[in-house]
Amino acid sequence: MLSKIEMTETIMEAKFAKGTSWEEISSAIGMSPVFVVSACLGQNTLPAAAAEKLTAFLGLGNRAREVETSLQMPPKKAQEAEMVSKDPLIYRFHEITYVYGDTIKELIHEKFGDGIMSAIDFDLLIDKVEHPKGDRVKVTMSGKFLPYNQW
Repeated sequence: MLSKIEMTETIMEAKFAKGTSWEEISSAIGMSPVFVVSACLGQNTLPAAAAEKLTAFLGLGNRAREVETSLQMPPKKAQEAEMVSKDPLIYRFHEITYVYGDTIKELIHEKFGDGIMSAIDFDLLIDKVEHPKGDRVKVTMSGKFLPYNQW
């Protein structure tokens, strides 16, 4: 079996060699691009049928079964999260939560009560929005509200 890192490297090499996009890969297997990318990067799992479609689409040949197995194995999520990423794009998301995290929390509590937004029952969309001052990145997160139990 491949490690999640080896699986990701195999997928990324095949994606590059094929000259395809995440949108095309996701469309071929019938799942959300955000979820497919997260699975390919080792942060989520794919069902067997989706893993098989992905490896077939990428033409992984003799590596297909190993990649399919790794795609279905539960990950150890966010293992690199012990320190803030130095990648500028990822760092900016940390910066957003540093600056606006308490504000987001306060507004969620005001609208929903004491609880959290699920990252399990969750949707994430990324869109490009044209703008006269430069294109914008639109990130939409939608998670089920989970109230804290009181006893």
